[in-house]
Amino acid sequence: MRDFLALAMVLVVQIVCAAFLLGGTLLTLLGIQHRPISWELKELLEIGAVLGLVAGAVVGIVVLKRSMRRQKRAEDQLRQVSGAFMELMQGRFRDWGLTSAERDVALFAIKGLSTHEIAVLRGTAEGTVKAQTNAIYRKSGVTGRPQLLSLFIEDLMDEGMMPPPVAAEADEAEPAPLLRAVG
Repeated sequence: MRDFLALAMVLVVQIVCAAFLLGGTLLTLLGIQHRPISWELKELLEIGAVLGLVAGAVVGIVVLKRSMRRQKRAEDQLRQVSGAFMELMQGRFRDWGLTSAERDVALFAIKGLSTHEIAVLRGTAEGTVKAQTNAIYRKSGVTGRPQLLSLFIEDLMDEGMMPPPVAAEADEAEPAPLLRAVG
């Protein structure tokens, strides 16, 4: 939010500076009479306007760098959580004694693919996929996909599975986007 306000203020300053620099020319082009100002004052105002535009560009670069750092942190955390989720799934699949085919089917089911889509991807009949999903449910002790997925979500939400927070800048009050969405 702070970055948004900074960018909004910079935008306002830049618009005012640009309007001043173009104002006299536009008034002349439109044939609007205006009272001229002294040459010295005009030069000072133009220097101020240019400095305002340069300051706006500098602040824009700083805000952009901050945003890019935040995005990188969020991507790093997402990578960590994704890796933890895959490790969790593979461990559970081993504990349940799933076959290689059942592991593939379980992974596709958790990703939300339909029985038909899984059959097409694996090059098998839908009946085979249904039999494999039933075996997965039986071995895991659940009755369907929602319960299967909830097993992993509950484990992932466990504090021990969350990645450690990535060191944030001291002046940043907002939590990283991934942690805000999960926590």
